[in-house]
Amino acid sequence: MYMHDNGGTTYVEHDYDGYGEFGGVDYFDLMALMNGMKSRLEAIESYCNNQDDVLYPNLTESSDWQWRNERPERCKVQGYFYDSTN
Repeated sequence: MYMHDNGGTTYVEHDYDGYGEFGGVDYFDLMALMNGMKSRLEAIESYCNNQDDVLYPNLTESSDWQWRNERPERCKVQGYFYDSTN
C-alpha cells in the first residue's frame, strides 16, 4: 500500500496494521502538514466535516501514481479486515 502527498513524496507500507500509518507516517499527521494545520486533530475534524478547501493524501496500491486532491471514502471496517466481499 502507498500513501502519496501533494509534493510528490510516496510513503510505502509493506505490512499495514490498520492504524492509518503508512511508511511510518500517520495519514492525518500528513494531512495536517499538507494543509498547514496545527494538529492531527484539526485534520481529523476537517475530514469528518467534509471540508472542501483541504488537501488529502492519496492511498493507492500503485507506486506510480500522480497525486490528485480526492477525499478518500470512509471504510466501514477501517481498512483492516478485508475479504473477497469487501
